[in-house]
Amino acid sequence: MSLSYSFKLATRSLLHEKWINLLSILTIAAGLLITALTIFSVYNIDIATQKLPDKFSVMLYLKDNISRQDVDHIIDTARRDSVVEKVKYIPKDEAMKELKTVLKNTEYVLDGLGENPLPDTIEIKLKSETITPDIVKRFSARLKETKGINEIEYGEKFLSSIYSLRVGVKAIGIIFIIIMSAGMLFVCYSTVKILFYRKHEEIETYKLLGATKTFIRGPFIIEGAVIGFFGGMLSLAGMLSLYYLFILRISATFPLFKTIHFPVEIAFTLPLAGLLLGISGAVIAIGRIRY
Repeated sequence: MSLSYSFKLATRSLLHEKWINLLSILTIAAGLLITALTIFSVYNIDIATQKLPDKFSVMLYLKDNISRQDVDHIIDTARRDSVVEKVKYIPKDEAMKELKTVLKNTEYVLDGLGENPLPDTIEIKLKSETITPDIVKRFSARLKETKGINEIEYGEKFLSSIYSLRVGVKAIGIIFIIIMSAGMLFVCYSTVKILFYRKHEEIETYKLLGATKTFIRGPFIIEGAVIGFFGGMLSLAGMLSLYYLFILRISATFPLFKTIHFPVEIAFTLPLAGLLLGISGAVIAIGRIRY
């Protein structure tokens, strides 16, 4: 009976104070939408940077006139390392053929070179989970000590930039989400607190009639939950609209946008996130009020 009456009081309050509640819902919706867009951006940047190491490889340029025995020793040494996935030996003649294939109709630029200037090369693919600047740097240092290797190239600056980008974007995203969540929590807190003081006389009447604190607090917590939930629903609608009306239309013209992924499991948690924020804000507001 008490619960049903609390819902009745909450519904009456939501309708009576509709403009305050509507403003709070829109504010929470905007906050959650911005938060969702942040998660959406971080999610896609993380996927994009995770795919880049698939084409990453460590190139070993061998010394001139290296013996086949030394080549086999280098290959065996590399294969025994736990971070290595695949090792490929590329003789200088094969490397020249690949270069001519790449140049296609402009291969005439190589005619004046005379003797093949390219070195024998070993291409090493690493396991995707081990491609971090520190691991690759240590791996290269270990190989550098092997006899017959003239130079090791793995794009150190590029790899460090990609790794820093991933870490930086995630850190900024987490900080921004925390700030936005605190802001939305404050909106729910302030709304419930305002509603409480606007019903001060009504609450005093309930107290004189012997109403418990739970009975008095119940409608305000329900109001906070409803405000947060509808804010989450509006943000979800906004997120879906932006994706389907904007991203998908652009991808029809620019195929690059087809690589953008929509995190469905994250987006549909927006109503739940709004609900939790609304309840939390209401509980904090009511808990801080002395009556």
